[in-house]
Amino acid sequence: MKKIKLLMFCTVAAFMFFAACGKEEGGDVNPTDTTPVVPDVPDVVEDNIYQFKVLDGNGDSVSLKDYKDQVLLVVNTATQCGYTPQYTQLQHIYETYKDQGFVVLDFPCNQFGGQAPGSYDDIHDFCTSRYGITFPQFAKIDVNGNNASPLYVWLKEKKPGAIRWNFTKFLIDRQGNVVRRFEPENAMSTVEAAVRKLVEEQ
Repeated sequence: MKKIKLLMFCTVAAFMFFAACGKEEGGDVNPTDTTPVVPDVPDVVEDNIYQFKVLDGNGDSVSLKDYKDQVLLVVNTATQCGYTPQYTQLQHIYETYKDQGFVVLDFPCNQFGGQAPGSYDDIHDFCTSRYGITFPQFAKIDVNGNNASPLYVWLKEKKPGAIRWNFTKFLIDRQGNVVRRFEPENAMSTVEAAVRKLVEEQ
């Protein structure tokens, strides 16, 4: 009889010991709780232009989400290029369709013949005084090579091919997708027609 009581005492003591250990290590334990543990899932990066940030002329970061729901024309430009007069047509297209949600995004680039020399202020002063541009103009970037802007790496993935020269253009819809690419030699009337069609469709 004493052996039975001793055995029961040891069993109860062991149960209380392990229960106490469980509380110390993991807090209150509810063996009947079968709620699955859901790990934190990182935000999914959308595959559109809004995932990118660029620098403005002051070196401040600008999210391209600021241009969400607008039709965009992204252009790499230069001030001393044979295509530089296209600034006149770009400004015309911008003024014509800006009230319908259209914006030109201008990225000066000095990679082609060194035709965009000088600081941002030099370039911006030239473009505003000579061509009267009023659309957003950003800091100088590279569009090809190891230091290419991530934005341009993505643009070239969507419409393949290295940028061949200044004034290559990418047309972006209101969902942030690349829909067309225009080479510098493409007529600006063709560019405007594509802009007009997309603006009116969306």
